[in-house]
Amino acid sequence: MRLSRFFIDARLSLGQHTLPEAQAHYIGRVLRHAVGDALQLFDGSGQEYRGALIEVSKKAVRVELSEQLAGLPESPLHIHLGQGLSRGERMDWAIQKATELGVAAITPIVSERCEVRLKDERADKRLAHWRQVAISACEQCGRSVVPQIHAPQLLADWLAQQNADLRLVLHPQAEALTSHPSPGSLAFLIGPEGGLTDSEVSQAQAAGFLGARLGPRVLRTETAPVVALSVAQQLWGDF
Repeated sequence: MRLSRFFIDARLSLGQHTLPEAQAHYIGRVLRHAVGDALQLFDGSGQEYRGALIEVSKKAVRVELSEQLAGLPESPLHIHLGQGLSRGERMDWAIQKATELGVAAITPIVSERCEVRLKDERADKRLAHWRQVAISACEQCGRSVVPQIHAPQLLADWLAQQNADLRLVLHPQAEALTSHPSPGSLAFLIGPEGGLTDSEVSQAQAAGFLGARLGPRVLRTETAPVVALSVAQQLWGDF
């Protein structure tokens, strides 16, 4: 039987730990775990810890960690996804599936056709929400390292920072994704709901990005990263 896995945003080690309030509430009140129940924790370092609950009360939930083991290896292909900023569940879906598919970092990209504008407190809340989406995906899929979720960036700023071995922008008139050589690191740019403009594609190409297409059909912004990352992991990663 698979153990329940939980991410703890604090350094773990063997021995006793009092769990943070949010995880304690979820484990004790929502899942109704009891003393003696086994569970597995990870802190994003790549290590996993197994143990059992030794206290479940209104005041605290405590665990005794008795075994340390190596977590699931990360993909040898380091992928930074630049995902066009989209509304609500579409962005959540893209981040969730990209996490499951092994990306190392995700940056929401603000481009001309973005219909979402985030500022100040709202932007901070969305960033915290997206990070929790990635954490939940890691808990589900078995990853021991949580991908880095960056704050939204303007397209030009993100392009200027990328130095991956292979930099690709999805475009329906480009060469097939399979035509590119094997890289050690990959930067993937995917447009928002309305797609990237021609000038933005040209801007990406001027920054060293090569065009790539996935097939004859135009995919939705939340579908494109699932397909693109699956193909990349099959070609060059750990699929």
